[in-house]
This record gives sequence, C-alpha cells and structure tokens, in this order.
Amino acid sequence: MRIVSVQDFDLRREVDYGTPEQNKQVKQIVNDVRAEGDAALLRYTKEFDRTELSTGMLRVTKAELDAAYEQVEDSFIQAISSAAQNIRAFHMREKRNSWMDLQPDGSILGQIMRPLKRVGVYVPGGKAAYPSSVLMNVIPAQVAGVPEIVMVTPPSTGGTEGINPYILVAAAEAGVNEIYRVGGAQAIAALAYGTETIAPVDKICGPGNIYVALAKREVYGAVDIDSIAGPSEIVVLADESADPEYVAADLLSQAEHDEMASAILVTPSHELSNLVAAEVQRQLDLLPRRAIASASIENYGAIIVTESLLEGISVVNRLAPEHLELMVADPMAYVGLIENAGAIFLGTYSSEPVGDYFAGPNHIIPTNGTARFSSPVDVDDFIKKSSMIYYSKEALIQNGAAIMELARGEGLEAHARAIEVRLKREGKAGEENGI
Repeated sequence: MRIVSVQDFDLRREVDYGTPEQNKQVKQIVNDVRAEGDAALLRYTKEFDRTELSTGMLRVTKAELDAAYEQVEDSFIQAISSAAQNIRAFHMREKRNSWMDLQPDGSILGQIMRPLKRVGVYVPGGKAAYPSSVLMNVIPAQVAGVPEIVMVTPPSTGGTEGINPYILVAAAEAGVNEIYRVGGAQAIAALAYGTETIAPVDKICGPGNIYVALAKREVYGAVDIDSIAGPSEIVVLADESADPEYVAADLLSQAEHDEMASAILVTPSHELSNLVAAEVQRQLDLLPRRAIASASIENYGAIIVTESLLEGISVVNRLAPEHLELMVADPMAYVGLIENAGAIFLGTYSSEPVGDYFAGPNHIIPTNGTARFSSPVDVDDFIKKSSMIYYSKEALIQNGAAIMELARGEGLEAHARAIEVRLKREGKAGEENGI
C-alpha cells in the first residue's frame, strides 16, 4: 500500500459517468423499454442475464418468498430481523409532521408533508448480493408512510430464474411483497415509465453498476432518484494510539466491495503508516475476494502522512468521504471539527461494518466527495412537502402595496394587478393604499 505525503496525493477523484458507448447503450435500452414494455424487459434479460423468462414469470410469487426461508440459516433470519428493528428505530426519530402557524392578522402559513405514493428499490445481484441494502432503502420509505414499495433485482445468470434467497428473506422481513426479477438499465426504465406488468414509480433508489447509475441519470426528471452513487470509500483518520491490525481490517472491508473502491488512511504517525501497510498485505493474502481488494488497494488505496492530526482533519474535510473512522485516542474531542463526511465512526469498536449492517443509521451515503453538500438516505427522501398559504383580507390590505411594488419591479404587471383588483374591491382600503 503506497505511503505518500499530502503534497503528493491528488485529493480530487473524477466521477465516472461511463464511456460514450455505455451511455449510448443505456439510452437505447431505456428507449426500448419505454416503447415496448415487457417485451424489451424479457429480451434484455435473456441477453444480459442469460435467463429466458415469460411475462408471467417476472413477478416473484409468495411461494418463492416462503421457500427462500428454507434456503437460509436461522441465524441469518434472526440477524436480519434484529438489524431491521435497529434501522426502523433510528429512522423513527427522523419523522416530522405537517405544521401550521396562525398569524396575528388571521393568516395561516404552514407546510404539509405527504409521503410519496410509490417507490422503486433496485437491489443488485452481480459481484455480491446485498440484503442489507434492502433494509436501508425500504425501511425509511415505510417510516415515511409510502404505501407502495416495489423491488427489482436481477435473476441469477446462466439460465435460472432464481433470485438470491438472502435478498428475498430481507425483503420479506422488511415487508416487501411486490418483487420483480429484472435488473440492469432495463429495470430502471421499467420503474420509471412502467410496462404492462410493472407500474411506474415516483422515485427510484438503490445501488447498482455503471449501467444502473447511467439509467438512473437518464430517467431523472420523469422520476426522482436518490443519487448517482460512485464506488464505496473509507477514510480512517488515526493517531499513534490506533491498532494497525484494526485499521488494516477496516480499510479492506471497503476494498473488497469493488475494484474501484477507495481505502485511505490519514495519519501523522510514520510508525503507524508502515505497520498498517504491512498489515494490509498480510490480511489481503487471506481474503476470499483478494483479487478485487488487491485491485482497489493498488489503484485507489493510499496512506497519507500528515504533519499533524489537525492537518489530517483538513485532508479529511477536503476528501469528504463516504465513510470516516476516527481511530484516535479521544475521538469525541475531534468530531466537531469534521465538516464533510457521510457517516462518522468514533473509536476503536465502531468499525465501519457496524454501520453497514446493524447499528441503525442508513448505509446509503454520499460518495465521490458529495458529502460536501448531500446526506445519507433518510425519511425525508420519501416525503414531498407543500407550502400552505391562507392570507386574510386584513393581511392583503396591509401588505398589498409591497407585493405590487415587487411585482412591478420585476416587470410583471399582471402579478401586480392580481393584487390591485382585490384592493380596489375593498374601496376605502384601496384608497388608503394609494390606489
């Protein structure tokens, strides 16, 4: 693992929006699904997943959901159930209610909050299955009150229409019963525009490969999306008190996600940097997903040595990482200095997987430095807000002249006259306002 100074490390990472060929292919897929519906879904499922389906096979049956429970360990069912409880409890704290404020002049101002009606959740099924992502997408939508939640996930490749049973169990535990065996850009298009079998949604969320990401970008505007997620990232800010074995293990926990995942240690300790570099190599040799993790570490991993811990914090804030671990002697003393991070893990025992799976906060977190201006998925992502204005006669008489002044200042006479006609109708009130 390379060890560099701050000056020798490029803190900017380019966002991958796909090659021209990938963008062209995604546009074609989206247009085909929009025009042909189920027929395009079945064609692309056969082409990309090497699985031949009929229209009647797109939706997962209750029998399949029930059968999935027989294919997973009881310990997994217990763990996913406990995680769901923790995630639900955390997101319940985020709920907000509509409000109204009665003004002294009799006007009422407020905000009405309503859940989205229908949300689509994409669950990948490629290099790894992510049952935990089912919970992280579905539960905040449920807490928000979304009445219809639909899940799409690709069938197993190579001629079987089966879906990873761990994903199905997670969906069942979260309370999702509308599930379709379709993946890739074609699934995103189906959620956005609908087909004969799949009704369109208001918002699409969930991670996926570059084709899924490009498809989400393509359909944005027809529907809302959560984000264009990039590869996973972890930054560990550590001082000399950190255990190099723990630090290396946490770096590799993200490196194994994807060849493009980023794992970075920031530390003022030269001794720790050398120990972690050696420990990463030792643990890497023992990993089942060694090839993926090795590529990540070689291409996007680094140990940045700083002059001080405070300089390290400055580096962290510029990186704005998805996951940040403060592996320092007194993490609470520094957490207030962290301005940009998707999720902050404090102390020796708050390893990043604690948040990925179980603690309760959402693990769908901004990537590619977007933690500078965006946040983890929460209940608000599944709420739409309407402003409410009830203006009394008294309020309009009192403020009408100012409203007209602003309208005419923008050259919008019809706006001004919409107020003026009401004030004139009030007679004396209009005269008092100089009409």
